[in-house]
Amino acid sequence: MNFQIRKSTENELPTIIKMINEAAKDAYEYRSYDENMLRQWMQESNLTILVAEENEKIIGLIAYEDSHFGEEIEWLTVSERPDRKLVEKELIREGEKLVKRGKVFTVVDAGSPKTQEWVDRGYAQEGGLYHMVARLDKVRTVPPVPQKIRLRHLERQEEKEFVDSVNTSFGENRVEFGDIEKWKIENPPFSEEWIHVAEADGRIVSVVVAKPDTRYNDFYKANRGYLGPASTLPEYRRKNLATVLTVRAMNFLFDRGMDSVALYASETNVASVALLRKIGFQVGHNWKFMRKTLPQQGYETSAST
Repeated sequence: MNFQIRKSTENELPTIIKMINEAAKDAYEYRSYDENMLRQWMQESNLTILVAEENEKIIGLIAYEDSHFGEEIEWLTVSERPDRKLVEKELIREGEKLVKRGKVFTVVDAGSPKTQEWVDRGYAQEGGLYHMVARLDKVRTVPPVPQKIRLRHLERQEEKEFVDSVNTSFGENRVEFGDIEKWKIENPPFSEEWIHVAEADGRIVSVVVAKPDTRYNDFYKANRGYLGPASTLPEYRRKNLATVLTVRAMNFLFDRGMDSVALYASETNVASVALLRKIGFQVGHNWKFMRKTLPQQGYETSAST
């Protein structure tokens, strides 16, 4: 083959941005990326971009990220050319070499012909994700909560309690100290008041975070809110707390002029999806997870640079 695969460099970001935006222009709720956004993402997370280069020209790229969702391959895009499938194959092979724990996933639209392409590469469909949206056109009645449960906003000095509650609920580090300040910068006028909590026995037992859906609003000139993360400690589940806080957060967003709200929900969490439908949410889009377990020799080395 006449091309080589290597890690991208800083001065290649304009070309990379152009390729990513071109490949994603028909995606659900497409929002373009820019250099600052991508640079920040690479600095703050374990995002690595590999490029395929031929005659000093980038002909394709793939991205790898290691996040709390797992190790993911995304942004696989190659210029139209007779050997496009071969370039894709080599990019995926090198991307998989970055995987540290032997399991990797990618995301495709439900019903997309790309599903079979990933199956042919050894990936299997395992679950999916819903993007759910509700209109905010009235104040909803907040359901009752058990006695001794207090609903309120997070206090400014409670970030540690917030982080501990969310991470204990998820069983992993979903948020970290400093995230609230970062959300304030990214999503004005967000503040602790936007974080809705249920308190019991002197501790935070359930959380729903409301934010402006900033990137969507900026791109589409919209006025939508976003909910997440949402969590409840295991011993306080099945008490309707997540639903109560979700309705409370919806009313909070409506009072601030939002006309709709969005969130993400696992399609395998049938009970949660059913409850969300009851309070007005509908599925806007469905993605499927394609997962692969790599052989031992496939993830102990790193992609060549």
